[in-house]
Amino acid sequence: MKRLRVLVLHHPALKPPESLEGYTEREIYEWKTEYDVVTTLRANGHDVRPLGVQDSLRPIREEVDSWKPHVVFNLLEQFHGETAYDQNVVSYLELLRVPYTGCNPRGLVLARGKDLSKKLVAYHRIPVPKFAVFPMGRKVKRPARLDFPLIVKSVSKDASEGISQASVVSSDEKLEERVHFIHERIGTAAIAEQYIDGRELYVSVLGNTRLRVFPIWELEFGEAREGAIRIATEKVKHDTDYQERHGIMQGPAENLRPELEARIKQTAKRICRTLELDGYARIDFRLSADGVPYFIEANPNPEIAQSEEFASAAEYDGLDYPALLDRILALARSRASNAA
Repeated sequence: MKRLRVLVLHHPALKPPESLEGYTEREIYEWKTEYDVVTTLRANGHDVRPLGVQDSLRPIREEVDSWKPHVVFNLLEQFHGETAYDQNVVSYLELLRVPYTGCNPRGLVLARGKDLSKKLVAYHRIPVPKFAVFPMGRKVKRPARLDFPLIVKSVSKDASEGISQASVVSSDEKLEERVHFIHERIGTAAIAEQYIDGRELYVSVLGNTRLRVFPIWELEFGEAREGAIRIATEKVKHDTDYQERHGIMQGPAENLRPELEARIKQTAKRICRTLELDGYARIDFRLSADGVPYFIEANPNPEIAQSEEFASAAEYDGLDYPALLDRILALARSRASNAA
């Protein structure tokens, strides 16, 4: 790929340093994605300029007008502190007619709401857990169609925010308690869905119209404490010390029948097209004991750090990290050319 001017958008607090020297593993974890993207793109020969964006779009306009980047690498997950505003930043880039990486605004909207995405996917006869949404300020009343156990989480937050062992409930009293926790601590409506006791599978998908599906990845829960439920809590996903203590790992899913593996990959493609996702995305499933892959959620613009599931699955499939980032840049420019 020819040398490009790449403007990397990130949260101001996550500006990566020039090197990792002198930083602890916990400190590095906070901005590892930004560091990996910036340093790898520079090593690929691109002219890279990181830009912190938090509550004003003006810096983006100023950089676009003065520096004229060929493409924007979008690592923003929020604006004004709200994750719901990420599609507005992308829409602004479209109005500026600047190519950008990752998902389009419509896909971000359709995938964010766990209730809406499940309804759209279920319409296409893809298995989803039974669920109900509990808006803020409403009485918590469980529909008769919902049987225990249930898992309760935010209807719109990602990265396992607000999910802990207490999220799985087995009584109406505990359901009400956890719904109020989501309302008060997370500040969103809550969704309670059928808890699927099974394997946690992630399917990474790369592409705009022609989709490449990487090998199915699995979150291995390791040596969970006695009585613990095997779910992707905040600690399981983000606490490196906790992961090390309990042997929590991620890697290629093993012992999947070829026909089941093919079905899951094809289902992931159908979900991406249903939710109009492009660029790169990760589709999360729970595989039940009887072999049914239930759609849990779609993650447009998932974590793209070199050690995370998406990049690991890509490398396992023969696409190393430098080549993956260049491919993501090429997809951004291709989409812009097709829209022109």
